[in-house]
Parts: sequence; C-alpha cells; structure tokens
Amino acid sequence: MMHLLACVSSLLFSPAFQDPDPQAVAAWDEAVRKAGQDKPPEPKKDGQQPPSGQQSPIQERDNLRNEQQPAPRPGNQTFDPKYVGYIPIPNTPIMIKFNAKPRVDLTLDNRNAGDDNRFITARIPVSDDPDHGGGARFNINAKGSQLSLDVRAPDVTGSPRFYYENDFYGSGPGEFPYRVRQLYGQVYNIIVGMTFSVFEDPDVWPDTVDYEGPNSAIFARRPLARFMLPLNERWQVNFGIEQPESEVDTSIDPNATSVNHAPDVGVNFRWEEEKVGHLQIAAILRDIAVRGPITGSQSAFGWGINVSLAASTVGKDSIQAQLTYGEGLFRYCNDDFVNNDAAFDSSGDLDPIPYFGAMAGYTHQWSDEWRSTVSYGYVHLRNLASQAADAYHVTHYASVNLVWQIRKKLSFGMEVLYGSKEENDGSKGNVVRAHLGLLYKLQD
Repeated sequence: MMHLLACVSSLLFSPAFQDPDPQAVAAWDEAVRKAGQDKPPEPKKDGQQPPSGQQSPIQERDNLRNEQQPAPRPGNQTFDPKYVGYIPIPNTPIMIKFNAKPRVDLTLDNRNAGDDNRFITARIPVSDDPDHGGGARFNINAKGSQLSLDVRAPDVTGSPRFYYENDFYGSGPGEFPYRVRQLYGQVYNIIVGMTFSVFEDPDVWPDTVDYEGPNSAIFARRPLARFMLPLNERWQVNFGIEQPESEVDTSIDPNATSVNHAPDVGVNFRWEEEKVGHLQIAAILRDIAVRGPITGSQSAFGWGINVSLAASTVGKDSIQAQLTYGEGLFRYCNDDFVNNDAAFDSSGDLDPIPYFGAMAGYTHQWSDEWRSTVSYGYVHLRNLASQAADAYHVTHYASVNLVWQIRKKLSFGMEVLYGSKEENDGSKGNVVRAHLGLLYKLQD
C-alpha cells in the first residue's frame, strides 16, 4: 500500500503531470465530446413541457417573516408560475418542493421583556410586577427556523395542493419544541386542514426582523374548512368554518371552564389588482360560552370586522395597514397570550370584551440589496367589571429596521423595537430591544 501511494504521489507531482501535453489534453476533450458527457441537455419534446401556473396578482414582498408563500390562493395561482425548484415525481402529474429556512436571532433588552425569544407586548412586566426591571438581558435563539413541503399538481383538474410548514416555537420541553404552522390540502378551491383563518390577511404583514410581529396583527392559524370563490379577475369571496375556543376571563370563578357550542364562522371579500395592491374586508361570528360553579352556564355573542390593505407606492416601496374592531375578538389577535374574549359585568352576566386594534407598516427599498421597514401596532380592550387589576388593557408596538439582502437567499436584519403595556389599574411597563437576525433560504 505504501509503495502504491508513493507511486501515485510521484506521478501527481511530476513535471509531466503538472505541465501536460497540449495534444493529450485536446485528445481527452475530443473523447469526452464523443462520449456525450459534455453535451447540453436536449430540449423537451412536445408534450413534455413543465406545467405553467397562473401568476398571482398579489405582489410577493421581501419579508423575513414570509406569511404570503404558505397562503392558499384560488385555482393554480402562484408567485412563481414556472415552478422553479419543484421536483417532478416520475410517471405522475405531481411536483414537490422542499424548503428549509434556518435562522438565528440575537436580542438585547434594556430590562426584562417577559419573553427573551419573541417581542410579546402582552408579557411585558409592569412597574409593580416583581419581574419588572432586572437590568439588561441578552439572548440567542434559532426557534424561528422553518421546514416546509409544497406539493402541487397544477395540470390536474381542480389544481390540488398540499402544504406543510413547521417551526420550533412549540410548547414542549427542550430548545427546539416542534410546532406545526401549516398543514392543509386544497382542491377545487376547497381547503381543509390547518391554515390561516378567513379573518386574517397574510399579505399585510410588515417586514419585521422580530419573529413575533406587531401586537395588533390578526394572526390565526386554525383547523378549518374554507371555500374560495373567485367572482371575476379582481374580486373573490372566502367562506370558512373554524375551530372555536372560548377564552373567558374567569377571575371571579376560578373553577369555571370554557365551553364551545358552535364553530367560528367567517367570510372575507378581497379585491386584488396587479401592480397596485389589494384590499380585504373580513368578518367573524363567534359563540363564546362558559360553565362554572359560581357563574353557571352562560354564553355571549362575539363578532368582528377586519379591514386590511397592502399597496405599492413609489418605486418598490409599499404600505401595509389594518384596522380591527369588534367584541370577543382577542383570540384572533397576535397578542393572544391571556384569556380576553369575554368576562362578566357588574351583574355577573357574561359579556364579550370590546376590542380595537390598528396596525401600519411602510417598507422603503433603498436599493436591490438594502431595505427598511417601520411598523406600529396598537391594541385597546375596554375591560369589564369582573376583570382583575392586572388584566390586559392597552399595548403599543413599534419597530424600525435595516435589512441587508446579502445574497438572494441570505438576509441580515438589524432592528430596534419598543413595546409598552398598561394594565386595568393603570400600571405600566415598557421595554426597548435591539435585534439582529440572520436568515438563509434553501430555495426562494
């Protein structure tokens, strides 16, 4: 063996090998060409062309938290009608696309934010909370890393699609508790599984480095059944029945439990115009119920209206905005970490809690590689008589960032966030966070 290695080494480092004969190289190239190893791929024959989808009129915006890609679209609408990155399954009309989005987030808070990983205004400790303050806090996490699977058959009648996505913000133990974000199937514009509520608009999320996003964003992934009905090239209507969950503040009856009598029912109307933007008007109806030894069995009617839009402005800039109002809506709010759908009035009757939320964002494209987004969120609950002094009342969320698109699939973001919280008794708290995020996408 040693003798063989010595022979190979002497051959590799010999003058003849390092300065090869030009005639020998030309002969080798000719042999490769004759063997067909250097031939370009033959063009597809007729009937073998890859499937072509329908370009969505919605503009896919650069966004570190991309909620647009997973969203169901009518028919075979897609952001990429050429299906780049999809792998055809032999002898079937099915294509499949795997994607991975590893990311890491580094954060520095001026005091205890209540959550080291995500910027959750609902968890900010107020001034009279023992957890308030505590000095600066630093954290690194990669829980926002995602894996996804997109399966399509656009040439099949009904344009079937299956979509799956997960991250690692689950509730289990360990550093990476698994969480399913999306798992649904679509055919003939009927969607079943777990995906966005019809009350949510996934195309309106501002481009924040923070994985959580604004407090007032309507964010609801639910087990549901949905139907999308295109009315014409610009208008569509979406109907949905969704998993209910009555989230009642039972401060006056700690042994009471929430009861679900009926599904949440929603509808939205969408107007979409290519190169302009879109407008969505959504409504949700809910039955909120509770049963307890003190309060007995009671129910209340919940409802809400959500108006959202995203529009192109100057150049590649865009604006995102959303207004939400209703009663018994808190479960659909991004700040939903406490039970605030309903509570009891001074007579002991169950009432839905009035909710108002506003969100706005503006993205400016400095160049192809650099962009910035400023965003703001506001939530206000009109608390009821039975709610405790520390009940959620008002929160504010603000962010400004600079994102460097280092490569097409590699992004680096720098962001400053401010959040404040006011409780029912007027106690307040606020936090400032500096955030650095690095995200890589295996595919677009």
